[in-house]
Amino acid sequence: MLRFFALGLLVLPIVEIALFIKVGQAIGLWPTLALVIAAGLAGILVLRMQGLQILNQMRSNVSAGRLPARSLADTMMIGLAAMLLILPGFLSDTVALALLLPPVRGLIYDALARRVTVVGSTGFSRGPSEGGGGRVDGPDVIELDDDHYRPQ
Repeated sequence: MLRFFALGLLVLPIVEIALFIKVGQAIGLWPTLALVIAAGLAGILVLRMQGLQILNQMRSNVSAGRLPARSLADTMMIGLAAMLLILPGFLSDTVALALLLPPVRGLIYDALARRVTVVGSTGFSRGPSEGGGGRVDGPDVIELDDDHYRPQ
């Protein structure tokens, strides 16, 4: 996995530079620079507007007692899209624009949700006064005698 990351760090700037050259040849220097600056400003605006909107949505989900997993994932993907828009480059801008589309975020969320398993911990208590004697049983539990246990 680390090899792919290192390879990506080498290949991505080369691809971005090649795209700068091709777009510059097609539309000229000043329009190319204007596109790069406009994309950066759009990224700043998206980060501000969408970020605040989704944070408010997450607050309402928590207040209603629902898990904000989808809102949190949307927030992270929109934040990533905004950062990619701020970075100069046409490939990163294309990926960012795709991340701003709700159907694309939904596909990514569904793909990630299939790989994640949520496990609840209903048998754990915080201390002996909260019922259950503070005892947790399971295969990964190491039992200590009173002689070996020292509170910190």
